Amino acid sequence: MRTSATALPLPRRAMLGLLAASAAPSLWPVPARAQAAWPTRPVTVIVPFAPGGAGNGSVRILAELIGPRLGQPLVVDNRPGAGGITGTAMVASSNDDHMLLMGSTTMTILPALRSDLGYDVQRDLQPVGMISTQPLVLAVGAGSPVRSLDDLVARGRAGELSAGNSGVGTLSHLATELLNRKLGTRLLPVPYKGDSVLIPDVAAGTVSMGVMNLPVALPLIQAGRLRAVAVTSAQPLASLPGVPVLRSLGEEFVISGWAALFAGRKVPAAGVAQLEKLLREAMDTPAVRERFAGFGVTPAASTPAQLHAYVQGETARWADVVRSRGIKLE
Repeated sequence: MRTSATALPLPRRAMLGLLAASAAPSLWPVPARAQAAWPTRPVTVIVPFAPGGAGNGSVRILAELIGPRLGQPLVVDNRPGAGGITGTAMVASSNDDHMLLMGSTTMTILPALRSDLGYDVQRDLQPVGMISTQPLVLAVGAGSPVRSLDDLVARGRAGELSAGNSGVGTLSHLATELLNRKLGTRLLPVPYKGDSVLIPDVAAGTVSMGVMNLPVALPLIQAGRLRAVAVTSAQPLASLPGVPVLRSLGEEFVISGWAALFAGRKVPAAGVAQLEKLLREAMDTPAVRERFAGFGVTPAASTPAQLHAYVQGETARWADVVRSRGIKLE
């Protein structure tokens, strides 16, 4: 299968892409379509984070394309709160058969950290398909003595490095703890309130390194203020030539943030199948891939069964890291 707890500020180029999403001409011709039993009215897509994140922009592009083919608009509604819990709970508990959710990485992390969610993703939501993925990047300041992945591991095992992340319990934090567990490093996790606050400290050397979402860090890497040491993608990235994949140290180090489409429990099976078909077709549109690239994310596609299995696997994976490393929310 091809594969940000918190919505993060995007580079100016990506923000322009978001603003252009609703104004761009049609990328996908709409064929004549007979009236279907579902949907019978506009469909709401809840995004459980504030506007501005890459996942939010991707969903808006897809809503623009898929709505006309459904015969009803897809209305994107941002409902931020409690790290994604508020919006997710809204869909999980809803009896509205015209409600969808943009799910993300936090869905697989929160169950290990919170016992009061009030919903069960596996029980209360129906998987439709993946939307996009984005890797993390391990980066240091331009003046850092860490010049390679081997340097990072060696200094990490010696207990010489602090590792900034975007907050306790975020993907970047858990990725750091996974490194410590699997490689025997002693990276000191330093939580920040998001990558936008972390990046200046990495560039200045206030923290030894940062584990960050690639779209946010990439402009500073390209400008020479940060040095990328490794990426957590499955394959090397064209945007970071010569930067090794963390996977070279083991399969478990493929780590992705992701966005996916889920349906509320009352959406009929035929509606889920229809959405999955249209979602997969949209992902094969070259213009969609180009516009996603403006956010620094990679389009991804899956069947509902594949998404279900992926969520199960990631939930178990991060629960194991949380338990073994004794991670608790502050």
